Amino acid sequence: MYSKCGNLSYARRLFDNMPETERTSVSWNAMLVGYSKHGLGKEVLELFGLMREGKRVKPDSVTLLAVLSGCSHGKMEDTGLSIFDGMIAGDYGVKPDTEHYGCIVDMLGRAGRIEEAFEFVKRMPSEPTAGVLGSLLGACRVHVSVDIGESVGRRLIEIEPENAGNYVILSNLYASAGRWEDVNSLRAMMLRSAVTKEPGRSWIQHEQTLHYFHANDRTHPRREEVLAKLKEILMKMKQAGYVPDHSCVLYDVDEEQKERMLLGHSEKLALTFGLIATGDGIPIRVFKNLRICVDCHNFAKIFSKVFEREVSLRDKNRFHQIVGGVCSCGDYW
Repeated sequence: MYSKCGNLSYARRLFDNMPETERTSVSWNAMLVGYSKHGLGKEVLELFGLMREGKRVKPDSVTLLAVLSGCSHGKMEDTGLSIFDGMIAGDYGVKPDTEHYGCIVDMLGRAGRIEEAFEFVKRMPSEPTAGVLGSLLGACRVHVSVDIGESVGRRLIEIEPENAGNYVILSNLYASAGRWEDVNSLRAMMLRSAVTKEPGRSWIQHEQTLHYFHANDRTHPRREEVLAKLKEILMKMKQAGYVPDHSCVLYDVDEEQKERMLLGHSEKLALTFGLIATGDGIPIRVFKNLRICVDCHNFAKIFSKVFEREVSLRDKNRFHQIVGGVCSCGDYW
């Protein structure tokens, strides 16, 4: 619970105070997954070493998945590959399943080793699942690998024609490469198939109430106050060095319109509300249902420095703990 709420220090304190006889693989795994979700690969490996020390507790499938995920999020892909090779060799008593293979694809893709990830998928002993291919497609989008991404994306649409996420990621990949005709073609295909995408939204808790924001939200009861404050924040942010990253806008519009669209992202609205609603020095905790974009991540880092607030951003994949303009992810997610 503490890990999922972003408080790893409390989680570790409870873990360390557990009697040795009660510390089963479940509790070890919970702590490993907590570190992994926060991108703390070094801490994952240290804890894994403690777990194996003196054969305290035998690692299971979940243990190895957490360790590989920690390596993936912690930019330790060579270490992860070595551990995976150890699994193949029987060093841990756990044979890799589809999820472990998928984690390696995610690890290589996250590191920009797209061709290597693509070849790894081809060598899998079983047919890759939609999850594995989706991970590879997401990496192709981040690193703008159009040829492989197009091949994987088209295959995914055949497997999951009802999954809007596949259309959206492939469309975004085309947009990143300036292939607007292909973007329009995919959007038309979505309309014909009646496939709708999940809208991005962010939320923040204040006084026992969850406040939700969508991009360019006009529904929140304090919307006028939030928008006015956001314009004020933007001026201070630009003075502190914030430069909007227009590459995050995947629409064929002019630069001025791109900046307006970026300013309306739900994370920025939630952060602004947090600044208005909470007192000086109070940490601001924002949750998002999708992956945070590069521009919002940069915005949150400078925001934390300018307003001297600790910012916790929990997106679809992981936590971003930001203090004084520095994020726990090391700008790698």
